[in-house]
Amino acid sequence: MNRGAITSAKRVVIKIGSSSLTGSAGSELDPHAVQKVVDLAYSLKERGAEVVVVSSGAIAAGLSPLGLKVRPKDLATQQAAASVGQGLLIAQYSEKFKAHGVISSQVLLTTEDVVRRSHYANAQQTLTKLLSLGVVPVINENDTVGTQEIRFGDNDRLAALVALLIQADLLVLVSDIDALYDAPPTQAGAKAIRYVANISDIESITLGGAGSSGVGSGGMVTKVEAARIATSAGIPMLLTSLQDSGHAVAGEEFGTFFEAHTSKANSRLLWLAHASTPRGRLILDDGAVTAILERGVSLLPAGVTAVEGDFISGDTVELASGSGKVIARGLVAFDSEEIPQMLGRSTKELAAALGAEYERELVHRDDLVLL
Repeated sequence: MNRGAITSAKRVVIKIGSSSLTGSAGSELDPHAVQKVVDLAYSLKERGAEVVVVSSGAIAAGLSPLGLKVRPKDLATQQAAASVGQGLLIAQYSEKFKAHGVISSQVLLTTEDVVRRSHYANAQQTLTKLLSLGVVPVINENDTVGTQEIRFGDNDRLAALVALLIQADLLVLVSDIDALYDAPPTQAGAKAIRYVANISDIESITLGGAGSSGVGSGGMVTKVEAARIATSAGIPMLLTSLQDSGHAVAGEEFGTFFEAHTSKANSRLLWLAHASTPRGRLILDDGAVTAILERGVSLLPAGVTAVEGDFISGDTVELASGSGKVIARGLVAFDSEEIPQMLGRSTKELAAALGAEYERELVHRDDLVLL
């Protein structure tokens, strides 16, 4: 197996989970754990890499100050804990990076910030500029204001999507488990898998859920999904523990290395496929289905037979066949209430009847991804 992609990476995303930063559900943020993450990031910078840290821990860090013993299940209390904990978390990072002579910054993201074209470009430009200035951005989901509908759900997926956003060379997931195992690691005889050439090779493995600490929201399932997103974009992924992370990023046989696909997919379209939440659905006739799947064209009103859901221009919608099979996802150019009058009509007809602004695609091919 070749781990050269680890040591040669020039742009790296490191993700650290809540359980690795806090230890147990009622504990405060562990400054020693934060120090290890910062030291890991600094070691990568020392060898010439640009580094982004995606850090969980805001909600967990806010539990103890609020007198909470376990991670709350309701969104409002989670957001309150995140609001308290976020400042504590970023203060730790800032202090420890400063000791290395490195400037860090705080970046809070929701899916809404990056799925829409203009927001995506802005997030990309901001992070690229920070990296060019030698800054280490510390990213977290904006738990304080994010609603259930516009949340990433776990920071493993967020880290993979950030890796796509900045076109990283390597994604490192730091977990409380030191590697991917061929069975639950607590089970007798379970063996670590050090190399995964393709995600399909591990589909038969039983994967665990969130850890026993009670502060995280992911688990091994979300880590494999992060690997699926990253590797499909041509970005290799390394899964390791905090204790082993230094050895792992040095290319030693620690953790699990997920090989990247040789061809890179369009990062923004992968964002659309994995980060966005569909707000509605457009039902296509057979001709439009064939054109979308085989010729990669834009979706015109003439090929749509029905519209479902309540959405506005710029929202994500599913494109489905008459049988209900979803074939694609895209950003729609019109509000749902405008579309019924457009169905089955050519753009020239629509321009003559409704005005020149209607002479355009419902979903442009640049805003469409096949599923």
